[in-house]
This record gives sequence, C-alpha cells and structure tokens, in this order.
Amino acid sequence: MRILFFSIIMLLSNVLTNGLQAQKSKLEKYIKMYEATWDKIINERQIEEINNKNFDPNVVMISNPENVVGIEAFKAYYQNYLMGFSDITFTISDIFGQGDKMVKHWNFKGKHTGDFFGIPATGKSVDVEGVTLIKMKNGRIAEEQDFMDNMVIFGQLGLISDPNNLSIIENLYKAFATGDIPAVLGAMDENIVWNEAEGNKYADGNPYIGPNAVLEGVFARLGAEHEYFKVKNIQLHEMSNNKVLATVRYDAKWKGGKSYDAQAAHFWTLQDGKIVAFQQYVNTKLLAETEE
Repeated sequence: MRILFFSIIMLLSNVLTNGLQAQKSKLEKYIKMYEATWDKIINERQIEEINNKNFDPNVVMISNPENVVGIEAFKAYYQNYLMGFSDITFTISDIFGQGDKMVKHWNFKGKHTGDFFGIPATGKSVDVEGVTLIKMKNGRIAEEQDFMDNMVIFGQLGLISDPNNLSIIENLYKAFATGDIPAVLGAMDENIVWNEAEGNKYADGNPYIGPNAVLEGVFARLGAEHEYFKVKNIQLHEMSNNKVLATVRYDAKWKGGKSYDAQAAHFWTLQDGKIVAFQQYVNTKLLAETEE
C-alpha cells in the first residue's frame, strides 16, 4: 500500500509539474509574441501587423464611451497615434501574467506633429505611462483595456492648463508689490515676448524679448518716471491653453505730473512653469493725459 501511495503521489507531482511548466512555456510564448507585435506596430510603424495572425477577428478594446471592436476598427484607432506623432518610442517596461491573461506597464514618447484624433499638430512632446490588461485567445490578442491619465497627455499637448499657472502669476504680483524684481524676472522664460498696450509710451520697444529687455525697457523706466507705481485689485482668471487673464488697477503718480487710477488687463501665457508671453491692455489716453 505504501508503495502504491507514493507512486500515486509521484505521478500527481509529475502531472502538476508538467502542467505548470506547460503554462509557463505558453505564457512566455504569449509575452514574446505580444512584445514583438506592438514593437512592430508602434516603433516600426507597421500598422498592418494588426491582422488576423496577431489579433482575434473580434478583438475588443474596452473604452469609454464605446468599445473599439474588430481588427479594422482597432487598426483605425492606432493609426491616430502613428499619424499624430513622430519620433515615437514605445517601451513595455514590465509584463507578466497567468494563463490567458496578462498585464503590461508601458511608456509612450513622441512629438505631436500631425492630426491626433482631430487635434491639429501642436509641435509639443509627450511622455506618458500607463497599464494595460490583456486577454489572449488561441495565441492571439483578444482584448485590451488601457488605464492612463488622459489629462496628462492633454496637459502636455497644451490643451489643459497647468494647475500651477495661477500661483505662478499670483506670486509674480506679490514679488512686484514688494519690489523683488529679480523674483519677477525669474518667473519669465529667457525668450519671453512682452508687449505693452498700443499707445502706451512704453510700447515703443514692442516686442521686448527676454527678461533683461523687459527690465530695461519697462520696469526701469516705470521706476525712473514715477513717484510710485502700484498694481492693486488683482483678479486672476484661469484660461485654456496655459493662459491667465489678470484684471487689475494701476495706482500711480508721474514724477512732476498727476496721479492716476486706471483699469488694466494683463494677458499671460505660460509654458512648462515659465511665462513666455505678456500682453497689456490699458486706457493709454488716461496715462498720457496725467503725465502732462
């Protein structure tokens, strides 16, 4: 009986071991096939690799508001990435699974130089990460579901404003109020394009390019020609495409001239945490009349 018992145990052990090895071998084949397929589709831009050989005819990408179903629809969907981006690098940083199910962690980099789901080229680069749940069927890709933060890619394309924009502009006005001009200049991009309102005497240098030009052409002249110049009643309004509108009032007095209280608007454009453009709007007639 003991011999029979141990023989059965050994047989079951061998069956289990062989089964696990077979599953492991099957999974390894799936992973190898999967990585090679997507490398060709994205990095080598071979959209025709989305075919009956690599994908189940009824392949499904679970998506919102509706799923993408079938090889042709799948191909049309990913064609948007190939048309919309150049300099693409798609990397599967990790992939694992069990049975017919797998999970991958991926990274996508590219430059937006073409139409992307109806979004015209912005020339901006994206660097996004995500996770995909995968189901295989008879050695082919049968289902995928991507998990990624779409707000990240839209933000990198400049379609959604950086949430830090308002605080950057708010801190700039605070620095200006305390006379911390280096901090004000430090918020600017090295190639900032600054425009004073047409008709303003300081518009004679439009456009001022770079922080030093703004310092010498605007700030230094403001300080030299005014007894005081304050910006007050500041209201910030977040706009799309990384723009901020500030409605303000100037409380100032010319040296040898009159004081004035003028309503003004400042239109700021930011990129990657720096101010890249400024446009002033103000009643230039009032400024000119009070200077006399």
